[in-house]
Amino acid sequence: MQLFIYEYLASGAAKNASALPSLQAEGQAMLWALLEDFARCPGVQVSTLRGVQPAAEKDAFCSRAAAADWSLVIAPEFEGILAERSRWVVEAGGRLVGATLPAIDATADKLHLARLWAARGVPTPSLEPKYPLVCKPRFGAGSQATFLVYNEAELAQARHRAYAEGWSGELMVQQYAPGLAVSVAFLAGGGERHSLPAAEQRLSRDGRFRYLGGRLPLPDHLARRARRLAERAAECIEGLHGWFGVDLVLGEAADGSGDAAIEINPRLTTSYLGLRRLARFNLAETLLATVTGAAMPPWEWGSETIVFRAEG
Repeated sequence: MQLFIYEYLASGAAKNASALPSLQAEGQAMLWALLEDFARCPGVQVSTLRGVQPAAEKDAFCSRAAAADWSLVIAPEFEGILAERSRWVVEAGGRLVGATLPAIDATADKLHLARLWAARGVPTPSLEPKYPLVCKPRFGAGSQATFLVYNEAELAQARHRAYAEGWSGELMVQQYAPGLAVSVAFLAGGGERHSLPAAEQRLSRDGRFRYLGGRLPLPDHLARRARRLAERAAECIEGLHGWFGVDLVLGEAADGSGDAAIEINPRLTTSYLGLRRLARFNLAETLLATVTGAAMPPWEWGSETIVFRAEG
């Protein structure tokens, strides 16, 4: 089997990669982890794209996607980057180890997703402008241009800082949801969806919510709450295939009444770095088997605590 793995910020094609050092470090770490894990998969030959110039990216990308049996695309959702490159795979006649184009579009739009969840009864932060608020991109990734604000003056300053930092897209606000930031990753394919151990997200405490890494697994009572809410959140979106992650906040209430779904990442997430260490099996092989319908290796998770940094 020929597998093409593409990571946007590690490919060389990103014009603004140097302005996104945290995302670039996470992308590089995910790419190398995948290359290492897929190298241990029998019968799988992997190609990737490195050192390509932006003007030559599409041709180089499409030739590899056309030659491969499957393509796995890792890219941020902003500026339509993930959707565009996923579309390139389809146009080249390839097959995605990932979400469908409609699912990418539905989850990349954070405002649309919040409204959808609210309409479906999935708890999520309100869009009502009641402070404190989180100001963030409507189409974003990696906590870029994200701010916790407590009043109108801070909101105006946050908008100014976002644009000063180079953000040119639309911003939105949601009420701040206090609690423990966690994520639940899923493997989906063949009409089935499997949740993986929930992970705590370690975020910066400067009001910017920068992702620093994670810790897993969660205690059982928290893991059950996270999995239950993540399942409800994921059920609202058709076409989530391959690996995707649901970000949540677990509130202080033990019954989960203060928990909230935050967003869905329709692609490989940085939690892969910790989960592959907890797994007593090849997580990459399991991802591929889930999508292709191949025989699934047995699952066994370790019991130790894994702490990992965003850069791997």
